[in-house]
Amino acid sequence: MSIPVNPALLTRAPHRDRPALLLADDIRLTLARLHEACGPARRSFAIWLAGHVQRKGPGPVIWIASRHLPDQPHPDGVVGLARPEGFIHITPQRPDDLLWCMEEALRSGAAPLVVADLPGPPGLTPVRRLHLAAETGAAEGTCAPLGLILTPEQGGAPGVETRWHMAPAHSTAQQGWTLRRLRARQDPPKDWHLTGPEHAATGPIHAGGA
Repeated sequence: MSIPVNPALLTRAPHRDRPALLLADDIRLTLARLHEACGPARRSFAIWLAGHVQRKGPGPVIWIASRHLPDQPHPDGVVGLARPEGFIHITPQRPDDLLWCMEEALRSGAAPLVVADLPGPPGLTPVRRLHLAAETGAAEGTCAPLGLILTPEQGGAPGVETRWHMAPAHSTAQQGWTLRRLRARQDPPKDWHLTGPEHAATGPIHAGGA
């Protein structure tokens, strides 16, 4: 199926100059593009991102995952980092429908964040379709949607705007995570140590460069 392309979407402007969501320090994700999060704490990264998006506006967070996947966001674990009532969960039965649902959600431009929990990295053609869908949503919808795919282990989807790896690094005193920027079009690889209060649900995560 062919996708009509709006010439205005194919801008040559540097991606650094495009609108982006700044999470902390130098942790930024360009809007209307597709990003990837991998590693054992990739879902924690997505929920942290969702909380930032929710504080920017009232739009919903669309979370797409197979109905057979046992690791689904639990409302009690989301509270404090994001608003669980602001999530719309889509649970297709067929794996092939995960990317289709994400593409349609991004193209609608109705949700500022669309997350898809995938069993593995998609190929270059699906990634390009998701980029175009996000840019179409920004041009024709109510917001510039940010797409995030969650992939196991080290990820590796070709053509994504950025790739992030997040892993737990907890201590007896507080919760913590190691965040690594593995790939970005304009920024070099970089590590951060993210820490939260003794109970993550009581406040935001803070970042420190490493």
